[in-house]
Amino acid sequence: MTDQLRPDPLDPDQIVDGDPETSDLALAESEDGTETCGFWRCTPGTFTDVEVEESFLVITGRATVEFEDGRRLDLKPGATHTFEGGEKTVWTVAETLLKTYWARSGD
Repeated sequence: MTDQLRPDPLDPDQIVDGDPETSDLALAESEDGTETCGFWRCTPGTFTDVEVEESFLVITGRATVEFEDGRRLDLKPGATHTFEGGEKTVWTVAETLLKTYWARSGD
């Protein structure tokens, strides 16, 4: 299934270090387009992000997510997390990360 992931490039302004490349495969989408689930992959590097409402499960890889308020989240296979949406984060991907996700992008 990962061979079906499609490039979903980061905005160059988000990249802090390295050359992280992201790709995505949406498996399902709600009728109104506000909810999706699928797979997301990122190669090593560091980038900033503003999160949407999302729950995910890490399948492979390792990364650290640092929040604007100083919290830190270490990601490895089996790790789960839920973003409330709006959090400003810095992702440092040490080993190519693959996660499955459910995200909501609107009301």
